[in-house]
Amino acid sequence: MSLDKTADCLFCRIARKEVPAKVLFEDDRVLAFEDIRPQAPAHVLVIPKAHIASLEDAPAGSEELLGACLVAARRAAREKGVDATGYRVVLNTGPDSGQVVFHVHFHVLGGRRLGWPPG
Repeated sequence: MSLDKTADCLFCRIARKEVPAKVLFEDDRVLAFEDIRPQAPAHVLVIPKAHIASLEDAPAGSEELLGACLVAARRAAREKGVDATGYRVVLNTGPDSGQVVFHVHFHVLGGRRLGWPPG
């Protein structure tokens, strides 16, 4: 069994190009790709390339990286054409929130009217 927690992390594997994904864009810190089970006409996931299991696990000093993810979420909304009508950015933290993949990821959802409250 590997002690490297990134070895089996699905999103780390996507970032390393070991698992295919429909990539919208990337840079040296973040990756944005289409969700394979979209919950809205536009549904993009934005991840840091560095492995952070959840927001609760974000180390001190990760503010710049998490901020880069939010700026990337805005870019994803613009590239998907939902910036003018509105979009939602969701970050689930922990099992009760619905987090399934334990690698921080921001959902960017849009393209239809979204209900409130979510969940």
